[in-house]
Amino acid sequence: MRLFYVPGVCSLTPHIVLREGQFQFTLDKLDLQAGKKTEKGEDYLTLNPKGYVPALQLPDGRVLTEVAVMVQYLADLKPGSGLAPALGTFERYQLMECLNFIATELHKGMSMFYQPLASDELKAVLRKRLTARFDVLGAQVEGHRWLYGETFTVADAYAVYVLRAYQKQVKFDLTKKPTLNAYYQRLVERPSVKAALLAEQLEP
Repeated sequence: MRLFYVPGVCSLTPHIVLREGQFQFTLDKLDLQAGKKTEKGEDYLTLNPKGYVPALQLPDGRVLTEVAVMVQYLADLKPGSGLAPALGTFERYQLMECLNFIATELHKGMSMFYQPLASDELKAVLRKRLTARFDVLGAQVEGHRWLYGETFTVADAYAVYVLRAYQKQVKFDLTKKPTLNAYYQRLVERPSVKAALLAEQLEP
């Protein structure tokens, strides 16, 4: 498998899952400044017409995109890993619910902070809304090691990205939320997360 990525963005999530599941894979860094070329000089748009990362190329050449779908696919390839509950169970739908919440309310909720033309007034409104949404995540992990108790899942891998971005892009001091801060510290100490951050040359 080949993962197309940009350091520090949401492609960090499947990168972590690939390492957590001990998959055989290669990384292909996308150069956004060179007309969306892969490291091999390929036109990325021919592989993924959406033009953004991540994209996962399977051994047979097919390509999967979208974080929440991609990580569930990987989890289902390793059913004994605990990365996701079995398909068809209520617990799996709870995981889907969590992934959708992270994708739409947290991940996309921060998108305006990447826009240089966004006003400070707009960012202030969005920051307040994001704080309430992150409180929901904090409530879910309260009293647990991971989002679903003692089992690390693909939702936790996605939480690494959004919590990191919350601090780096939104400039939120996570120490103001002790539960989330402690959770994030546990996440970045996990070997798969450490390895992914190191490979992408990122600080926690």
